[in-house]
Amino acid sequence: QGAGGGLILPHGTAAMSEHEEAEEEEAQLEDGLPEDDYEFAEVDAAEDAEEPYAEADEFEEAEGEEGEDDEADEDDEVQVEEHLKDAVEGSLRLKRLLSRDGGTDGPKKKRRLNNSEFQQKVQEIMARYQSTDVVMKHVLENSTMEELNHLVQSNFMPTRYDPRKTPAELVGGVILDLRERQLAGGSSLDIVQAFRHRWKLSVATEKTLRELTHKDLRYVIENYDGSISIEDVISEAAAHEPEEESTVNAVPHGPGLKTLGRFNRLELIDPLADSAVFGDANLTFSKLLAQHRKDLGHVGRVIATTFEEIETLRERYQEIESSITFLEECDAEVYHGVDCTRIAIDPRFKGMENTLGAVYYNFPHSGAIGGFFDSHPIVNWRHENLMRLFFRALRTFLKPGGVVKVSSNKGAVGVRFSYIVGSAIENEFRHVETMPFLEWHLHRYGRSYGDRRDTYKRPDATNNQSYNAQNAHADMVYCFRYEPSGKTLPKQTIRLPPTLKTLQECKDGPFKNLQGAAHDKLARQLHDRFMKEVSGIHVG
Repeated sequence: QGAGGGLILPHGTAAMSEHEEAEEEEAQLEDGLPEDDYEFAEVDAAEDAEEPYAEADEFEEAEGEEGEDDEADEDDEVQVEEHLKDAVEGSLRLKRLLSRDGGTDGPKKKRRLNNSEFQQKVQEIMARYQSTDVVMKHVLENSTMEELNHLVQSNFMPTRYDPRKTPAELVGGVILDLRERQLAGGSSLDIVQAFRHRWKLSVATEKTLRELTHKDLRYVIENYDGSISIEDVISEAAAHEPEEESTVNAVPHGPGLKTLGRFNRLELIDPLADSAVFGDANLTFSKLLAQHRKDLGHVGRVIATTFEEIETLRERYQEIESSITFLEECDAEVYHGVDCTRIAIDPRFKGMENTLGAVYYNFPHSGAIGGFFDSHPIVNWRHENLMRLFFRALRTFLKPGGVVKVSSNKGAVGVRFSYIVGSAIENEFRHVETMPFLEWHLHRYGRSYGDRRDTYKRPDATNNQSYNAQNAHADMVYCFRYEPSGKTLPKQTIRLPPTLKTLQECKDGPFKNLQGAAHDKLARQLHDRFMKEVSGIHVG
C-alpha cells in the first residue's frame, strides 16, 4: 500500500513489472510534476564545476569542520536522542546532501571523490561507451570498483537503439544483475532453501534437512552458526528435547519443512508482543491483522499506520472511517502521516524501543515521478533507500527474534526484491523464507493503488476483486527474523541522488523535449521535490 518514508513519496500499492507500466507511464506523462512555481536563489558559480556525489562513504567535505558542524546542527534540529541516532542518521545525511547541492543551505559545500583510481575507471568506461551522458556518469559513480571492473571484463556495450531503455538504464541493469546474483532470487524460496543459501550448503545436506522432523529442523536452523559441522548439529537435534510447552514446539514429530512453513503462512506470531503495519493506505490489512490476533487471543497491540493524512484518506476511501472504528474497537492504535524511515523522530513511537514482535509493509513504493519509469536511475534511488532506511529504523524498535514481512511483486522494477532482501540482511534481519502471497492467511484484504487513482479506480475493496494491476501469482511475501549480533554496525549505506547539475543536464523522460528556462525550471522543481521527500514532507 505504498507508503513511506523520509526520502520517499509513498503510494502505489504495488510496484509494477515493466511490461505492465505502459498505462501508468501514460498517466504519469499526463500528470507531470507539480505545477507549483518555486523561487530559487541564484546558483553559486562554483556549482558549474561541482563533481557529482561519490559513494555514500567515499566523499569528503571540502570544508571539513563546517560539514561536521552541520551534521550536529541537523541532529539538534530534530532533537534526536542519542540511542535513536543510528535509526535516522541515513535519512538526515541524505537530506543534508540534497540541501547543500541545491544551494539553499548557506555557502556551497563542494564534495569531491577521494579515490582517483575510481574516477579514472569511470572515465575509462565513459570513453569506452563513447558517452557524455550525465545519467550514465551518475550510474557509474553510484557503483563500486568491483562493479566497474565487471563492466570492463564483461565487454558489455549498451545499445543506443533500445526502444524502452536508455544506455544508462541498460548499464544500471547489468550492475543490478551482478548484485542480485549474490542473493537467492526473488521467487518462492522455502525455509530449507533459504537456510542452504545463507550457509552455502550442499545439495546432499539440503536433502537431509528436508527429511528432518519439525523438532529437529527447528533446532538446526536456530542453533547452526558454522562453528561446527552441520552433521554434528543434526545429531544434537535428534537428542534434544524441548523443555517447555509452547506453540513453537507443537507437533514436534511432524514433517519439519511443512510444519515450519505453516507458522509463516498462518501468521502464528508472539501473542504478547506488539505488531505494527506501515503504509496501509485504506487500513484493510490492519483490520484483517487485528481480527486475526483477536481470534487467537493475543494481548499484543496492533499499531496501524498510513503515510497519508486523514483528510486525504477520506477523499480516496469511503470505508476509511468504518475501518478506523473497527480497529479502535479491537484496541488497535491508528496513526496517520507516519514516515516509516523516520519513526525514531516521530513522538508517537517514543518509548516503543524493543517492543515490536511483528512488522508488516505491503507493496512498498516511493511514488511515481511523471515521465520516468520506476527503474530509471534519476528516480530509482528513492526506492532502494526506502528499504535501506526502513530496515535500519526497525533495528531500534523490533525485539530480537521479531519477524518482518514485506510483500512485493517479484518482477517489480521500483522496489526490487534485491532492495528488500539485501537491505534486510545488511541490517541483521535473517531471510527466513519467500512465500507466495496467495498462500498467506492474511492476503485477502482490500488492495489498493495507494495514490489518487483510488478515488476513481476502486469501485469495491472486497476480496481483492478491484485490484488487477499485476499478476497476483508473481506476488511474494519476503519473511525475515531480527537476529542482532550485538556489534555496532557501520553507518547505513545509501544510494545517492542525482545532483542538481545532473538534473539540469538530463535529457531523459520529461526533460526530453524541454530546453532553456523550461528545462531548468523542471530540474529545480524535481530537485525541490526530492528535498521535500527526504524531509518527510508529503508532496503527492
